[in-house]
Amino acid sequence: MLRHLLKLIWKRKSRNMMLSLEIMLAFLVVYAIIAFGLRYWQLYQLPTGHSWQNQWSVNIRAAKDIPNDPAVFDNLKRGLQALPEVESVAFSSFGTYELSRWTGDYGLPDGSLKLHVDGMGVSDDYFATMEMKIQQGRFFSRMDDNADAAPVVINRRLADKWFAGKNPVGQLFTEQLRSKREGQRYRVVGVVEQFRSHGEFMDPVYFMLPRWIPGVGKEAAHTIMLKLKPGTPRVFEAKLNARLKQIRSDWNYVITPQTEARASMLKMQTIPLMILSVIACFLLVMVAFGLFGVLWQNTTQRIPEIGLRRALGADAGDIYRQIISEQFLLSTGAILVALVLLVQLPLTGVLGDSLNWPVFFGAAALSASVIYLLSLLCSLYPGWHAARLSPTQALHYE
Repeated sequence: MLRHLLKLIWKRKSRNMMLSLEIMLAFLVVYAIIAFGLRYWQLYQLPTGHSWQNQWSVNIRAAKDIPNDPAVFDNLKRGLQALPEVESVAFSSFGTYELSRWTGDYGLPDGSLKLHVDGMGVSDDYFATMEMKIQQGRFFSRMDDNADAAPVVINRRLADKWFAGKNPVGQLFTEQLRSKREGQRYRVVGVVEQFRSHGEFMDPVYFMLPRWIPGVGKEAAHTIMLKLKPGTPRVFEAKLNARLKQIRSDWNYVITPQTEARASMLKMQTIPLMILSVIACFLLVMVAFGLFGVLWQNTTQRIPEIGLRRALGADAGDIYRQIISEQFLLSTGAILVALVLLVQLPLTGVLGDSLNWPVFFGAAALSASVIYLLSLLCSLYPGWHAARLSPTQALHYE
């Protein structure tokens, strides 16, 4: 039966070629959307490395550059900790669930393994405020004062890249500057499993959390991170803003609960997927109409052939199965050609971790299911129409 169907398809190869191309295009578009969605689902399962349920961020907005004055930041910390709703206060270069990003080039002291690393300067209290967990080593603290190299906490991805097979705690790396000037030296004091500042849909990257100390260096912290007592209401914002104005009235403050920042970030990150899904649905509807029209035309042109099969003893079920089976074979051929093209992406690693093997196979299976379902739905009525013709009607059709 299969051999017979393949012969029939081959004899009408000129007509089936355009149909196969249409199916392949639909498969590629559906594959891209599903792969995008599966990668998002995969990323959502990974830990972010920080908490957000009881955390609030305060972005400092000043008319001039914020001075890195230890007295100012000490007043901020003491004033905010005096509030009964506040459990912990920390400072950072920027907040989580924001689009802010700071990157630089770093490598081992001998200049090898140069990498582009994301970073965020944080104070000693940041890890407790964000409820982070150490995997190896410790978090930096006052015991790192006057250290020979700046203490830093890195994520596991970076530790495995630079110090594979070694204990990363105590290892050194340096900032790689374009000038001949020697860059800042860093010493790893701890390793966290993961840290993704942009939240659940951020791709894992090499990440470092260097120590920020008030009064040390020119760069000041622009964000205050607060850990509040569970159940603190949203109206606490007015009280918090009033306290901040008491401490420093010439600054403006943007206060954001991390629950709201997270919801806003997730919504913004899923907008491209939603837009592409709408486009894909529109394309599938167009493909369905085109596929149905072609199948109807092909079935109509083959009525004498169908009548001959019925006269030779084929029943209505045989005709029905033949029409559907031919469409499934055409779809299978188009899907296989598309997969031969798509498999080059994970093999060459062009898209990196965005298209890993689990995503590739999952997207391939789901996309094929969508195309097979579409083919089935489009071939049901033409197949039924062909199957209900009597041999006499079919043989006398002109």
